[in-house]
Amino acid sequence: MADSYNHLGLFTDLYELTMAAAYFENKFTAKASFELFVRSLPRERSFLLSAGLDQALEYLENVRFGDEEIEYLRRQPVFRQISDGFFDYLRDFRFTGEVWAVPEGTPVFGEEPLLRVTAPIIQAQVVETFLLSTLTFQTMIASKAARVVGTAERRNVVEFGSRRAHGPGAGLLAARASYIGGCAGTSNVEAGRRFGIPVFGTMAHSFVMAYAKEEEAFQRFQQLFPEHSVLLIDTYATLTAIDKIIQKKLRPTAVRLDSGDLLDLAVRVRRKLDEAGLNQTRIFASGDLDEFTIADLLARGAPIDAFGVGTALATSKDAPTLGGVYKLVDLESETGILYRAKFSEEKVTYPGPKQIFRFPDAAGTYRRDIIGRQSEKYSDAVCLLELVMRDGQRVAPSPQIEEVQRRASEELKKIPATCRRLRDATPYPVTFSRDLENLLATVRQQTLKVAEAEYS
Repeated sequence: MADSYNHLGLFTDLYELTMAAAYFENKFTAKASFELFVRSLPRERSFLLSAGLDQALEYLENVRFGDEEIEYLRRQPVFRQISDGFFDYLRDFRFTGEVWAVPEGTPVFGEEPLLRVTAPIIQAQVVETFLLSTLTFQTMIASKAARVVGTAERRNVVEFGSRRAHGPGAGLLAARASYIGGCAGTSNVEAGRRFGIPVFGTMAHSFVMAYAKEEEAFQRFQQLFPEHSVLLIDTYATLTAIDKIIQKKLRPTAVRLDSGDLLDLAVRVRRKLDEAGLNQTRIFASGDLDEFTIADLLARGAPIDAFGVGTALATSKDAPTLGGVYKLVDLESETGILYRAKFSEEKVTYPGPKQIFRFPDAAGTYRRDIIGRQSEKYSDAVCLLELVMRDGQRVAPSPQIEEVQRRASEELKKIPATCRRLRDATPYPVTFSRDLENLLATVRQQTLKVAEAEYS
């Protein structure tokens, strides 16, 4: 997949490149650290599930500016006064920095850094847009998937949303993130090929409608896919379709309900199947499902064995965006480290490289997190941020996606059950350490002194 990230230097916002040009022309070459985090959780979420790191690291290893991209930039009026040296710099651009990150499949909360980049400031600045887009998008979808799967009570959930996603690329990564969040697989074939995710499919109404008789469509499909025949039974009349399947002595793997009163239909279909001896034929439900409709169906006793979830999952319909930010936290200078923070109202950021310290109780359940300085030590805490890239190269191969999914499942179980509820969830306790609060106060005071001296 590496080739897909070559020459993606222009996958950024213009102001990243104008700042890069200004840094270059002013010979500002300091090494800088930036941290990426979500300020606060959407109201519809009580936790997030980190995802997208593999694509972020792959991008950092391979991002380049090709000749065509550089010539395009040269023609932009905003770069009219920029020297040839800057464009020569872009021609040789490579990311050479260090990255610390929370492993994919880790539950995270507001203000907690998902990733920290330390690199020469131009490199760290240019990559901001791609990192934000891939990490926040996949984290958003994985978090939604975890909620949906959590309500399915160990029944399989298949991601069906590519056709509703915001473009093919979004559909591809939504399938990946959904699998991390616990889905059994996806309908997206390219996601299966590229990421090794199990792929599932049934049939469309058009296949049934293409034949003169519904039962003929069923027969022909099952003949070709005897072990994988999932027959769509709501094209005309759901219960009549079941009668036809029974009369023709078909034995489909499953039947799919895609519309109508799913509870009533599932009960009646199950009864007909069992009376005909088709006890092994499962009922698969789809059609504008989400975690709330699934929870309601199962609470009311719907005999549904698996679910296909599309629009609500691939777009995270109820919470379609995350307020991800990428903020400068320090600079290396000749005199030492210069800490940086933002003080504007309601958007304060904390200075310096950080670590997330997670505290489990005796049973292994996580009870609280502290966001502290990287240098702090807590003997009874788990440190979440790990070194994943040094000198622009990964320090270890990325884990297989099955391992990431397994990790996500295990870690989610360690969050208090009250935090995982769909409604009225209890907020998970996250605080800032005393050392970090003191550092913020010191940096604020120093910054104000400098400002006052300049205007006195």
